[in-house]
Amino acid sequence: MNSERDDRGLDDGVWELRLYVAGQTPKSMKAVENLQRMCEEHLPGRYKIEVVDLLKNPRLAKEDEIVAIPTLVRKLPDPIRRVIGDLSNVEKALVGLQLRPTRST
Repeated sequence: MNSERDDRGLDDGVWELRLYVAGQTPKSMKAVENLQRMCEEHLPGRYKIEVVDLLKNPRLAKEDEIVAIPTLVRKLPDPIRRVIGDLSNVEKALVGLQLRPTRST
C-alpha cells in the first residue's frame, strides 16, 4: 500500500511525540502548551503526545538518552528526532522535528 504524502513529503500517518519534563515548573508547562499548539496547527488529528515527568519516573530518561529538560522526542515517523527547550521558538522546533524544511540562506 502506498501512503499519501503532503507537500512537505511527510507521511499522513500519526506522529508519536514524547515530551520529557521535570515537574510542574513554568518552563515544563510552557513546553506542554507550546507543543499542543504546534501540533494542532501543523498536525491536526495526526499526533499523539505522551508527557513524561522525570521527577516521577527518572529511569525513563535513559531510554531516550535525555540529558536536558524539557526535551521533545519524535518517536514516529522515523527517524527519531530530539528538540531541547520549551519550544518557544516555533520555527526552530518545526525544523528540528522536520515538520518544516530548513531554509538555505
